[in-house]
Amino acid sequence: MANRKPLSKILGGVTQFGRVLYELNIDSWCANSSQAKGRVERANLTLQDRLVKELRLRGISSREAANAYAPRFVADFNKRFGKLPKSDFDAHRPVRADENLDLIFTWRVERKVSSSLTLQHDRVRYLLPDTADARKLIHRYIEVFEYPGFVVTRTMMPFLNEAIHVVMEGVARPGEVDRAIRLGYAFQMGPLEYCDRVGLDKVLGWMELLWRELGEQKYRPCPLLRKLVRAGHLGRKTGRGFFRWEQDRRVADAVGGAIV
Repeated sequence: MANRKPLSKILGGVTQFGRVLYELNIDSWCANSSQAKGRVERANLTLQDRLVKELRLRGISSREAANAYAPRFVADFNKRFGKLPKSDFDAHRPVRADENLDLIFTWRVERKVSSSLTLQHDRVRYLLPDTADARKLIHRYIEVFEYPGFVVTRTMMPFLNEAIHVVMEGVARPGEVDRAIRLGYAFQMGPLEYCDRVGLDKVLGWMELLWRELGEQKYRPCPLLRKLVRAGHLGRKTGRGFFRWEQDRRVADAVGGAIV
């Protein structure tokens, strides 16, 4: 989409939430009076404050335990504070074939294309290819879709994670895993050596970000990676990770026997 003016100005300063409603053809009812706003704020505060206290009273401190408790909390809250609707009419509608919810709910920002075919976003300057179609975008606003992680990061993390799982499960040692990948796919470097060279703390940080933002199981960090990071074994920079390191050279497996 390309416009002479930002979409936010066309729609009157619309927020990301407002844009989603607009694209789904949903009207919003705003609390325009101070009394209505107060009721909404008090209801949310009651819900949030009560949920936090209930979690603390039950000693719940993990996402899994909180999700398991959530249905009980919602049922109890609705029993005490819920009100029956005046009508049982269901206003939900099915998603149309042309509505891609992943794209609609993606965070978007608008950036203006300069005369030199560049645009800037998140402190990075992007250069568009010099084509006839791209030149039509000069001085127009285009939408930048924000997704967690870059293409390479999202592609590499499941690959690295699975290699770590192979070691944790005792299927192969780090050197054996790397040797199999180098010979089988003509890679210059195996996945575990790559982790050690980059830093296990950085790899863990990338996985946790993707796991938190996307919620897909393939990005959930392997327990062995967490264990090594907690122990301070971060790879080459600490002298030990999946391998033992002397200067810039790996000398032995740190998880298992010698390198093959």
